[in-house]
Amino acid sequence: MLLKTFGWSFAVTAGGLALAGVLWGWKGLAIVGILSILEVSLSFDNAVINAGILRKMNAFWQKIFLTIGILIAVFGMRLVFPVVIVAITAKMGPLEAVDLAINNKDKYEHLVTAAHPAIAAFGGMFLLMIFLDFIFEDRDIKWLAWLEKPLAKLGKLDTFSIVIALVTLLVAATTVATDVAHGGGDKSSTVLLSGVAGLVTYLIVGGISGYFEDKLEEEEDDEDESDEKSGKDDAEEPAPAAKNGRSGGATVVGLAGRAAFFMFLYLEVIDASFSFDGVIGAFAITNDIFEMALGLGIGAMYIRSLTVYLVRKGTLDDYVYLEHGAHYAIGALALILLATIKYEINEVITGLVGVVLIGASYWSSVVRNRREHEAGEGSEPKTEVTSGV
Repeated sequence: MLLKTFGWSFAVTAGGLALAGVLWGWKGLAIVGILSILEVSLSFDNAVINAGILRKMNAFWQKIFLTIGILIAVFGMRLVFPVVIVAITAKMGPLEAVDLAINNKDKYEHLVTAAHPAIAAFGGMFLLMIFLDFIFEDRDIKWLAWLEKPLAKLGKLDTFSIVIALVTLLVAATTVATDVAHGGGDKSSTVLLSGVAGLVTYLIVGGISGYFEDKLEEEEDDEDESDEKSGKDDAEEPAPAAKNGRSGGATVVGLAGRAAFFMFLYLEVIDASFSFDGVIGAFAITNDIFEMALGLGIGAMYIRSLTVYLVRKGTLDDYVYLEHGAHYAIGALALILLATIKYEINEVITGLVGVVLIGASYWSSVVRNRREHEAGEGSEPKTEVTSGV
């Protein structure tokens, strides 16, 4: 199970480190290794969040996530995205930006760093909305009940999370966006525009994926009811679904495909938001885009493998507070991203915040499971959750 899930990650690590050693020597190999560890430490909460979404997809879309998704993550976000940012902010052509990244690394690093306020505002708002929509939802299982119960009551107001997000953005634009550490000057309008773009992106992609997911559940419920009725009348006459099984099946499969597709897009945007701090933080180690892409790409591969592992082992079902811890870590990361518009915050702090919150939620889950077992509620054998749930 472990080798099957992480096999490609191990292979990519071996190949990537070997390539780094051949191209850049021992120094390059060390840099790529450090970047890989940095990416994993910063994005562990990303794996937990992704697992919560990926477990709703079938085996086909899980494979898409591990194949096409990893290509988007490595080449799109870790290699192409910084170049595109430079091209847009510096108002130059893509080829010119690539030439700059290869032949004038110091200027390239400066331009990417100067674009940090816009990147941080977009990613910060997107991640903040994920956290707010989670924390304002009334859930059967609560980790920090003293906090989550009153927040769930406030969440009954449909637009409350959007209001809080916009207020946070206004505060960021009028405080941390002035005299920023990255590039200097007043970036209030840039932060506002980028933050609104992040909010709109979340509402569009998340809204569409949620719509199709709800529609899929409704179709499956209707089909179950139809099967129950047809079972009762089976001896008398064929059920309507049997007469037109092909069209009925196609509808459900097609709807599942659309739902999975938009959830896949949602996953990719989440990954992009998580990758912002890693890409910016990588410049503290190297300004070579190829070393950066290789190191962060190896780390991203492990995050995706870990996501699938969590799904197939049913970890989120066994340790019910993990999703809570990951969402709290997302909320912390969102605020840290907004704060980095003005203040320098070490990536180690960012990574440790996520690790501590997820570690605490894991331990709370273990304690909960022990109590249930002692109370006689945990006597049922656990079944492994496989792909395609």
